[in-house]
Amino acid sequence: MISPELQPRSFRPYIASSLSAPSFSSFNDDGRSYSPEQSATATGGSNSHYPAGAQSSSAASRSRFSPSSFSHNARIAIALVPCAAFLLDLGGAPVVATLTLGLMLSYILDSLDLKSAAFFGVWLSLIASQIAFFFTSSLISALSSVPLGLLASFLCAQANFLIGVWASLQFKWIQLENPSIVLALERLLFACIPFTASSIFAWATISAVGMNNASYYLMVFNCVFYWLFAIPRVSSFKAKQEIKYHGGEVPDDTFILCPLESCFLTLYLLFFPLMFHVASHYSVMFSSAASVCDLILLFFIPFLLQLYASTRGALRWVTKSPQQLHSIRVVNGALALVLVIIALEVRVVFHSFGRYIQVPPPLNYLLVTTTMLGGAAGAGAYALGMVSDAFSSLVFTSLAVIVSAAGAIVVGFPILFLPLPSVTGFYLARFFTKKSLPSYFAFVVLGSLMVAWFVMHNFWDLNIWLAGMALKSFCKLIVANVVLAMAVPGLALLPQKLHFLAEMGLTCHALLLCYIENRFFNYSGIYYYGLEDDVMYPSYMVIITTLVGLALVRRLSVDQRIGPKAVWILTCLYSSKLAMMFISSKSVVWVSAILLLAVTPPMLLYKDKTRMSSKMKPWQGYAHASVVALSVWFCRETIFEALQWWQGKSPSDGLLLGFCIVLTGLACLPIVALHFSHVLSAKRCLVLVVATGVLFILMQPPIPMAWTYRSDMIKAARQSSDDVTIYGFVASKPTWPSWLLILAILLTLASVTSFIPIGYIVELRAFYSIAMGIALGVYISAEYFLQAAVLHVLIVVTMVCTSVFVVFTHIPSASSTKLLPWVFASLVALFPVTYLLEGQVRINTILGDSVDLGEEDRRLTTLLAVEGARTSLLGLYAAIFMLIALEIKFELASLMREKSVERGGIRHSQSSQSSSGFAPRMRFMQQRRVSTVPAFTIKRMAAEGAWMPAVGNVATVMCFAICLILNVNLTGGSNQAIFFLAPILLLLNQDSDFVAGFGDKQRYFPVTVAISGYLVLTTLFSIWEDVWHGNGGWSIEIGGPDWFFAVKNLALLILTFPSHILFNRFVWSFTKQADTTPLITLPLNLPSIIIADVMKIKILGVLGIIYTIAQSVVSRQQYISGLKYI
Repeated sequence: MISPELQPRSFRPYIASSLSAPSFSSFNDDGRSYSPEQSATATGGSNSHYPAGAQSSSAASRSRFSPSSFSHNARIAIALVPCAAFLLDLGGAPVVATLTLGLMLSYILDSLDLKSAAFFGVWLSLIASQIAFFFTSSLISALSSVPLGLLASFLCAQANFLIGVWASLQFKWIQLENPSIVLALERLLFACIPFTASSIFAWATISAVGMNNASYYLMVFNCVFYWLFAIPRVSSFKAKQEIKYHGGEVPDDTFILCPLESCFLTLYLLFFPLMFHVASHYSVMFSSAASVCDLILLFFIPFLLQLYASTRGALRWVTKSPQQLHSIRVVNGALALVLVIIALEVRVVFHSFGRYIQVPPPLNYLLVTTTMLGGAAGAGAYALGMVSDAFSSLVFTSLAVIVSAAGAIVVGFPILFLPLPSVTGFYLARFFTKKSLPSYFAFVVLGSLMVAWFVMHNFWDLNIWLAGMALKSFCKLIVANVVLAMAVPGLALLPQKLHFLAEMGLTCHALLLCYIENRFFNYSGIYYYGLEDDVMYPSYMVIITTLVGLALVRRLSVDQRIGPKAVWILTCLYSSKLAMMFISSKSVVWVSAILLLAVTPPMLLYKDKTRMSSKMKPWQGYAHASVVALSVWFCRETIFEALQWWQGKSPSDGLLLGFCIVLTGLACLPIVALHFSHVLSAKRCLVLVVATGVLFILMQPPIPMAWTYRSDMIKAARQSSDDVTIYGFVASKPTWPSWLLILAILLTLASVTSFIPIGYIVELRAFYSIAMGIALGVYISAEYFLQAAVLHVLIVVTMVCTSVFVVFTHIPSASSTKLLPWVFASLVALFPVTYLLEGQVRINTILGDSVDLGEEDRRLTTLLAVEGARTSLLGLYAAIFMLIALEIKFELASLMREKSVERGGIRHSQSSQSSSGFAPRMRFMQQRRVSTVPAFTIKRMAAEGAWMPAVGNVATVMCFAICLILNVNLTGGSNQAIFFLAPILLLLNQDSDFVAGFGDKQRYFPVTVAISGYLVLTTLFSIWEDVWHGNGGWSIEIGGPDWFFAVKNLALLILTFPSHILFNRFVWSFTKQADTTPLITLPLNLPSIIIADVMKIKILGVLGIIYTIAQSVVSRQQYISGLKYI
C-alpha cells in the first residue's frame, strides 16, 4: 500500500472526490493553506520513506529565509483598513490632519530613497496620531466608565500598533537586514489581529445598530477572522522551492503560527463571545428557554466552525492523525449539531416563523426537528466527505427525501401533492451524488413551483403596499429572484460554450436584487397600516448581500465559470448598492452603477498583462474617456445632492462643474496609469483636466447660464428663501476676474508640462508671456485696485513686463539677452511712478466722493485708503522682484552647473579612461540644453548675459527694502521680522559692477550683516526717539527718556559690537582666528542681556553669544579637517 500523500484524492479514507466536497473560498495567498490529509507524520510511515540524513537536511533547510513581498496584504487589509477608518472617525480632524502630514512627509522621504527615514516617519506619524487620539477622543465620557474608557483606548492603541507592524513589512530593506524580525512581525500580525479586529468590528457594529444581539455580532466577526488568520498559512518569507516535498507535505516551521498561538485563538473563538454575553446579560442569563439557547448558540456555532476548519489544519495542535481528527469531527460535530438545531428551533424558528408552521403540536416539533436536523446532518456529512460510496449515497438520498417531505408538511403543503417535494429532494441528492446536471435542473423546476406556491399561499392575498408598490408586485420579483438564484449554480456547471447563460442569469439576478433593495431602502417612508416605525430593510443587509455577491463573483471568476465582462458588470452592480448607505437618492444605485461601469473597464476588462491585446488602443482610450465624461455629466444631480449634503446648502455652479471635472479626471486616471503610462501627452492632459477642476472648486467662477443645466431638482433646491430670511441680501464682489486667474494658472501648467511648446517657438513664447501678463494684470487690477481705474494700464504693463522677463530669462532666445535689461529697467521705473500715482488718484477719488464728511474725517479716510492701497502695491512689487531674483539665481546656478559638467567632460575625454564613466543624465541635460536653445550657450552668456547678476542683485535689494517698509507699515517694525527677511539676501550674486569681491564663499555674509545692522540702527532710532521726543508710556516702561538712559543703553549697545564684528569678518573670510579672541568678547554681551532697557539690545547680546559659540565650533571643525587632510 502506498503512502496516503501519494494516493489519488478519491481513494483516500474519509475524503470524497473534489466534486462532492466543496470547500470554503479563501483569499489566494499562493494557495498555501494546510490540510492534515497532506501530512501523515503521526500515522506511521510517512517520514520513514526518507533516510535519516535526508530528514535532517530537509529539516535544516526548512527555516531558510527568502526575502519577498508580503503576500498576505489582502487578508490583512480586510481586517485593519476598516479598523483604521473607525479610529479616524473616532479621532476626528486632528488625528486625520496629523496622520496625513506625517504620511506625506514619509512619502517624500521614501521618494528620495531615504528608506530608514521613511520607516521611522511612518512610525512617528502613527505615534503622533495616537497621542492626538488620546487628547481629542472622549472615550471615557462617552462610555461613562473610566475602566471601559481606558480599555477602549488601549484597544485603539493596539490596532494602531498592528497597522504600524503591517506598514513595516512593506519595507524590503528590513527583510534583508533583519530577517528574524520580519518573521516575528508576520507572526505577531496573524496572532493578534483576530483579537483586535473582531473587537473593533463588533464595537463599530454596536455603535451603529445598538446593543441588541451584540454577542452574535462578536461571534460572527470572531468566526470570520478565525477563518482568515487561524487556519495554518505558509509564511511569505520562506524559500518557496522548499515548502513542499514527499507528496505535498508542508513542514511545520514554514507556517506562520505555532501550535500555542493556534490554541489561544481557538479558546478565544469558543469562549470570548460566550463570556461577553454572560458579562452583559448575567441578570437574565437563565430567565427563559431563549436565554439558555443563546448560551448554547454562542458556544456551539463557533465550535462547529472549528470542527470544519479542522479539515484545513486548524486542530493540528491537538493531533496530526487523520483518523483521530475524523473521529473528533464526527462525534463532537454530531453532539454540537443536535444542540444547535434545538436552540435554533426555540430561539429562531418557533419564535419568529411560528405563523408559517401549519402543523399542530407536538407533531410540529417532531417535523421541524426532522427537517432541520436531517438537513444539517446531510450537509455536514457531505461537507466532511462522508458521502463517498453507494451505501452512504443511498442514506444521503433517503435523508434528502425525508427532509423535503417533512419540510413541505411543516409549511402546509397539500398532502395530495406531497410527492412533489419528495421528488425535489431526490433530484437534489442525485445531483450531489451522481453529478447529474439534468437532475439539478429538475430540482430547479420543481423547487420553483414550491417557492411560488409558498409565496402565493402566504402573501398573495394580502392587500399591503410596501415602498410605494403593491405586495403582489414584490412577490413576483422575489419569486423571479429566487428562481434565478437556484438556476445559476446549474448554469455555471454547463460546458464553457454555454457559460453565457450563467452570466446572463447572474446579471439578471444582480439587477433584480439592486431594484428590490433600492425600493426597500430608499422608499422606506412609504408604508401603510402602521408600519412607519419599522425598519423594513436594515443597512447591514445591504452590506451583507454586497459582500456575498462580490465573493461569489470572485469565486466564479477564479473557477473560470464566467468571463471578464460578466465580472466587470457584476462587480459594478454589487458595488453600486453601497452608495445607498451615504446618499439618500432614489436613483443613486443606477447612477453609481453607470459611473462604475464607465470607470472600471481599464481595471477589470484589460487585466491580462501577459497579452498585447490586454492594452488599450488609442481609439479605445478616447472612447472610454468620452464614456466617463458622459457618465459623470449624467450623474450631475447625484453629485449636486452629495455636495448639498456635505455643505449644508446648495453648491454653486462653479463648484458643481469643478467636482464634475475632477471626477472625470480621476476616473480617467486608470486609463492613463494602466494603459498609456508611456504616452506623455496623455499624462499632461490628465494633469490639466484635474488642475482645471481643482481651480474651479477653489475659485468657483461664475458660470454663464448657457453652460449650466438646471434640472427641476436643482431649481427646487436653489429656490429656498431661508438664506435671504436669515442673512438678508448681501452684496457680493464681482467674481469674473477669477476666470483670468484660472486662465493664467492653466497656461502656466500647460507650458510647464510642455503641452504648449513655448520652448521651441519664439513667437509662441512671446504670445504666451504677453497673454500671461495681461491675464494677471487685469485680475490684480479688478480684484485689488478696482477704484483706481487709471492705474489699470500701469499694473497691466508691469505684469506684462514681469511675465516677459521671467519667461525669456528661463527660456532665452537669440535676441532676448539684449532686450531683457531694458525690460527690467522699465519695471524699476514703473515702481515709483505707479506708487506715487496710485496715492494721488486715490486722494482725488476719495475727496470727490466724500462731500458730506468733515475735514478731519476726510483727512483720516484719505490717509487710511492711501496707506492701504500703497501697502498692497508694495506687496505686489515685492513679489515681482522676489520672483525675478529667484529666477536669475536659478538660471545662474544652472549655467554654472552645466559649465562644471562641460569642464568635467573635457577633462574626462582627455584622460585615458573610457567615456562610459561620464554621467549619462548630465550628458542628456547638456544635449537637451543645446538642442532646445542652441543660440544661448555658456560662452554667449559670458559675452551678452553679464547683466544677469547685476539685475538679480538689484531685484534682491529692492525686494528686501520693500519688505522692510512693509514690516514697518504692517507690524510697526517687529524685532523678529528681520530674521525672516534677511534670508532674502541669499539671492545676491557675484557681479563686476556692485559686489566685485562677493562670491559663493561669502553668501551668508549679507544675512548676518543685515541682521546686525538692522538691529543696531533700529536701536539707535529708538533711543533717539525716546530721548528727543519723550514718549510718556515708554518712559514708564523703561525708566524715563533722560540722558542717563541714553548713555547707559548706548554703552551697552557698543559692548555687543566686538562679537558681531568678529563674527561678520569670519563669515566673510572663513579664516581661522585665535581661539581666545571670540571667547574674550563673549562676556561683553552679558551686561547687555541683563541690564539693558531696550529689547533690541538684549537681542543683540543673545546673538553675540550665539555668534561666538558658532564661530568657535566652526573654527574647531576647520582645524580638525585640516589635521585629517595633513
